[in-house]
Amino acid sequence: MDILSSKILSKNIKKFRKKIGLSQDKMARRAGIPYSTYLKIESGYTPNPSIQTVINIAEALNISVDYLLNRKV
Repeated sequence: MDILSSKILSKNIKKFRKKIGLSQDKMARRAGIPYSTYLKIESGYTPNPSIQTVINIAEALNISVDYLLNRKV
């Protein structure tokens, strides 16, 4: 994942999480990932999260990975 995609990912995760009213802790639990990992991804400190982690986050937000990354399908 390039830097631009990583920034889009972190920005969108935060936006969609807030839109559905979840705390960061609840979001991490819902996605099945450690809280510290989630914080690093949402804040942009993890530039290359695994695809499975991105899938887990998208599923927890009930959106597609493409939508999460602003990709047209």
